[in-house]
Amino acid sequence: MTPGAPTVCCDAGVWTRPRNRELLVAAGLFAIGVLIYGLELDLVFGDEQPTTTTARLAVLAVACLGTALRRAAPVVALVIATAAALVDLTRGLSLPVIMAFVDVLFVVSLDGPRRLHRVLIGVVAVATLGLTLTVAVLGDWRESFYAGLQVFSLVCVPVWWATNIRQHRENAEQVARIAELDRRAAVASERTRMARDLHDVIAGHLSAIAIQSEAVLSMQADSETVRTVLKSVRENSVRSLAEMRTMIDVLRADDPVDEPAIARLADADLLVDSARAGGLAVECALDDVDGLPAAVDLAAYRILQEALTNALKHGSSASVRVERQVRRLVVVVRNTARDTAAEGSGTGLVSMAERAHAVGGTFSAGRDGRDWLVRAELPL
Repeated sequence: MTPGAPTVCCDAGVWTRPRNRELLVAAGLFAIGVLIYGLELDLVFGDEQPTTTTARLAVLAVACLGTALRRAAPVVALVIATAAALVDLTRGLSLPVIMAFVDVLFVVSLDGPRRLHRVLIGVVAVATLGLTLTVAVLGDWRESFYAGLQVFSLVCVPVWWATNIRQHRENAEQVARIAELDRRAAVASERTRMARDLHDVIAGHLSAIAIQSEAVLSMQADSETVRTVLKSVRENSVRSLAEMRTMIDVLRADDPVDEPAIARLADADLLVDSARAGGLAVECALDDVDGLPAAVDLAAYRILQEALTNALKHGSSASVRVERQVRRLVVVVRNTARDTAAEGSGTGLVSMAERAHAVGGTFSAGRDGRDWLVRAELPL
C-alpha cells in the first residue's frame, strides 16, 4: 500500500457528505445543460427569443444554485428555482432549467418541512387549475387543455410522486415505531416472567431452608430429627441450585426455548417431605398426574410449592388435594392460619394467580373460616 492511499480514501469520504453530494448534483445538472445547449436541443415549448448562450447559462446557473440548496435551505432553493424558471419562460422554457426546477420541487416536497409540503400541494393545485381556466377564458378551450396538461406534468407530477413516497416512508416509520413498542412490551413481559420465576424457584426453597434451620437450632444435637431436617435442608439447597443453573442456561440460549421441565407435579412428594421436615403436618392426596401438558404440570407444581411455603410460614398443619378430572386439574391446599401470623408481601399470591391465568385457569385464595384456602383449577 502506498503512503498516499489513506489520503485518497479520506477525499472519497469528503465527497460523500450530504453538502458535497448536493454540489455534485448541481454541477452535474449544469454540465448536462451545457451539453444540451451546445446541441441546440434545449427548447421544450414557447417561442424562441433572441438570447445569447451566456444568458441561458446564467439562468441555468441560478437554477442549479437552487439545486445545491434544496436540502440545506428548501424555501430559498424553491424560490431561486422558481424565479429561474419564470425568467427562462419569457424566452421559451428550456429543458435544462426544467430539469433543475423539477428536481428542486421533488426534493423539497419529499424532504422539506411538513408545513411547506402542505403549502406546495395547495399552490400547485391552485396554479394548475388557475392557468387552465385562464387560458380557457382568454383563448381556445383546446389550448387550455394542453396548457393544463403541460403544467400538470411539470409541477403536479413531481409533487404527487414525492407525496406518495413521503407517505410510504412515514407509514414505514410508524410500523417501525409500533414494532419497537411491541419489542419493549415483550421485554417488559419477559422481565416480569423472569421475576416471577426467580421468586417461585428460589423463594420456596430458601424459605424452607430458613425455617428448617431454625428448627435445627432448637433441637438437641443427638436428636434423630436433626439428621432428617439437615437432609431436607441439603435437598432444598441442591434443588435450588439445579433450578437456578437451568434458568441461567435458558437465559443464555440464543433462541427462545420453553421453560425446562425440571419441576413436575409427579415430584410433589418432595415438596411435602420438605414441608414436613420444617415442622408442618401435611396430609396429601394426589391423583395420577402422568401425561399432563407441560405448561399445566409446571404451573400446578409452582402453585403447590408456593402454597406449602406460605403454609409453612403461617400455619402448623395443612392438607393437599390434587384431583385430576376430565377437563381440568384441581389443586387445593388448606392450612391452619395463626391469628398472630405476620402479613407477607403478597408476591406469592400474585405469582400463583399469574401461573394459573397463564394457562387459562382460575385461582382463588383467602380465609375459609379459621383456615386459609388456596384453590387453582387448570384446564387440560
